[in-house]
Amino acid sequence: MSEVIIRATGLVKDYVLGAETVHAVRAVDLEIGAEEFVAVMGPSGSGKSTLMNMIGCLDTPTAGEYWLNGQLVSELSEDQLARVRNRDIGFVFQTFNLLPRATALHNVELPLIYAGIRGKDRRRLAAEKLELVGLGDRIDHRPPEMSGGERQRVAMARALVNDPAILLADEPTGNLDSVTSSDIMAQLAQLNEQGQTIVLVTHERDIAGYAKRQVHLKDGMIERDFLTEPVETMV
Repeated sequence: MSEVIIRATGLVKDYVLGAETVHAVRAVDLEIGAEEFVAVMGPSGSGKSTLMNMIGCLDTPTAGEYWLNGQLVSELSEDQLARVRNRDIGFVFQTFNLLPRATALHNVELPLIYAGIRGKDRRRLAAEKLELVGLGDRIDHRPPEMSGGERQRVAMARALVNDPAILLADEPTGNLDSVTSSDIMAQLAQLNEQGQTIVLVTHERDIAGYAKRQVHLKDGMIERDFLTEPVETMV
């Protein structure tokens, strides 16, 4: 395997709900290397979203260790975690999470503002990423003026603008029709071919088929972990 970006050892996540303890993730061991495209798959309640939240440093494990880019996440302060989330991880969500009154360019600029990048450099970097996802001619449009697929591409450009170590995509096609879903997945596959490490969470087998490796969860545990022949894509 190439350089390890993600290493989880004995990862556990429990939630206490009244008198009941829910074992969402149970002793997961997982390594993901640089430039991999991994789909984490499973039905509702399998633990895939909980695992994704821990990989994205949005939640902390009950037990076990999680290393990201050689850093033991449990030893990071809240400020350090915030910097890691902004610099090392790009998030793409099902619901896009764009500012409706801001242009595509300004939406993509946001992580750079938090990172303290100057205005002129921010605009150049944001425009480059919008060009990368095929929206170079839509930089001044606002989300309500765009299709669902275009809005998800803006979200992808925003996730990529800091050149993150990993791109985490949580059900990125969940609000899209089948044709648009195929376009978005082809775009993700192309980004991976260009060297971007991608971790995708989905419950759809055809969407998982775009990845080069699949990790199937059941009842909070890894049931299968195998390499796949990704589907042919055209962008």
